[in-house]
Amino acid sequence: MNADRIIEYFTELILTYGPKLLGAIVVWIIGIWIIRALMRGLGNVMSKSQLDASLKPFLLSMAGILLKVMLVISVLSMLGIEMTSFVAILGAAGLAVGLALSGTLQNFAGGVMILVFKPYKVGDYVEASGYSGTVNAIHIFNTILKTPDNKTIIIPNGGLSTSSITNYSTEERRRVDWTIGVGYGDDLDKARAVIKRLCDEDERILKDPEVFIAVSALADSSVNFAVRAWVKASDYWGVFFRMNEEVYKTFEKEGLNIPYPQMDVHVHKDV
Repeated sequence: MNADRIIEYFTELILTYGPKLLGAIVVWIIGIWIIRALMRGLGNVMSKSQLDASLKPFLLSMAGILLKVMLVISVLSMLGIEMTSFVAILGAAGLAVGLALSGTLQNFAGGVMILVFKPYKVGDYVEASGYSGTVNAIHIFNTILKTPDNKTIIIPNGGLSTSSITNYSTEERRRVDWTIGVGYGDDLDKARAVIKRLCDEDERILKDPEVFIAVSALADSSVNFAVRAWVKASDYWGVFFRMNEEVYKTFEKEGLNIPYPQMDVHVHKDV
């Protein structure tokens, strides 16, 4: 094949496929710009709507993927690629990829299950897979938690959808439990009255149900009271920490002892 023939071949190739390729590139650039505009508009509409915050990232991701797939199919059609064969090849490739990414698909299915059955939502404080924190976002493949000390925890949805989850934000009220020990020989009735007074003085502790106070154990070094009080979920930690401090301060003033673990050692000397 001489030089003239090569030039003629490439010229014909450019004239035949050049306009299609140029048109496909233009369509791709315009399509990406339109998709980004649509995604911004859809995000604004979702922000103004009453849609559950948990669904927003998921729906935006799904909409973005769907629009890009449609754009790719349109561009390939403009290039003259037979879509029937392409779909068959894509199906075979999808099967292979699906087998290779079975864990990822499990996470996707888990994300769908979480969004459908809603064991938790954005803003809930949960404990799952050995981690605890506030749900910051629910994505297609994972859930993002923010811990109280501002760490970001990313947990795959597959494990979350099949494991136990403790949701601390579902109910409006929570029960606060304390174990308060007093020394052997102390006046138990006085200790019970002091604990009851401290509970009554904290307005965050609900009056109904009534505070429960009872001797729970005769331990090695102390007589232990089980104290149970109901509060609003948002007041849980504030009440818990405040009561510990008040018990320590007040018991000392009232002459009640908070014992520490101790052991008596007897030494026997053989004569």
